[in-house]
Amino acid sequence: MRPQRLAAALDTVRALPLVSVLTFEPGGQLELSSRPAGSLMECLDSLAADLRAVRGALGPLGLALSGYGVDPWQAARDRVLHEPRYDAMEAALDRTGPAGRAMMCESASVQICLDAGVDGPGPLNYRRRWRLAHLLGAVLVAAFANSPVHGGRRTGWRSTRQALWTELDPCGRSRRGGRPRPAGRRPADRVGGARPGHPGAVRADRRGPWAVPEGLTFREWLRTGLPRPADVDDLRYHMTTLFPPVRPRGHLELRMVDAQPGRDGWMVPAAVTTAVFDDPEAAETVYRAVKPLAERAGDDPPPRNPLWVAAARDGLADPDLHAAARTVFSAALEALPRIGASEEVRRAVAAFRERYVVPGSSPADTPEAVTS
Repeated sequence: MRPQRLAAALDTVRALPLVSVLTFEPGGQLELSSRPAGSLMECLDSLAADLRAVRGALGPLGLALSGYGVDPWQAARDRVLHEPRYDAMEAALDRTGPAGRAMMCESASVQICLDAGVDGPGPLNYRRRWRLAHLLGAVLVAAFANSPVHGGRRTGWRSTRQALWTELDPCGRSRRGGRPRPAGRRPADRVGGARPGHPGAVRADRRGPWAVPEGLTFREWLRTGLPRPADVDDLRYHMTTLFPPVRPRGHLELRMVDAQPGRDGWMVPAAVTTAVFDDPEAAETVYRAVKPLAERAGDDPPPRNPLWVAAARDGLADPDLHAAARTVFSAALEALPRIGASEEVRRAVAAFRERYVVPGSSPADTPEAVTS
């Protein structure tokens, strides 16, 4: 899309009276962030109304929203959002290879935010929910994988978007090595991992380029005071540049689900995840189902551990993940009426289960037609 056409579309959408927070990502991706809601349906209904308004505004311009985990047409999309934050982020990520630019400009997801939990016994305990998120997260990657094609070619991954994150190592650990390779593929070119606590950028006091010191960790910055003393605002900014698949922000932000096909495909992962976290009976059932997956995950955190790599590469073709997904969706369908989900939402989850989960596939196995 030509920059002038994109700019006109962005201006049109910005003028809409939306309830959700509207932002645009570096590659031109449109993001709607719902306000905190008191129930699943309050969240879904509000966001669905905003999406209808956005689609209605884009339609006369000859534009439509598409749900893919990564851009299936272009593998090297230029950045259209030029701000000091993204200039600095791009410079830092370029040191580890092309995955950073691809993540910024060519990927999209459904991010699900949930209460952190309670400080008490039972399945809603915040420690239990933290563990559940890291094991269930792999099942969500597999079930909702929707990015098998990138830049016009199949990559060998059900979720190429998640594969990009394994290359980026968003937890900021000092590991080196290429992207875990699909079965039967040669090893990828070796790239460097992120350094622990790398601040990404030293923000400028005035408008202008931010410094991106190579090799500087936040710890070293605090100790040395160079290139200038760090303050609490720098720490707050630093925390916004860390992107683990489960991000604690006073609540739990689950970032592992690919953008979904269809007008309302995004509702299914939101409904399933909310049901199995917030309904105590479902939470207990699902925790018992995914707990054995911890052995496969090993000691490494996601997304690089063996469990998460298998989820991104194999989807529900992996027998362990398939068995867990069947339990997760069954528990969710039982819980959805108890948390007030509408008949429409329950039908959508049931249809997804029958189409993908029962046979052991995902949207990646039957992708929407990729047309320019």
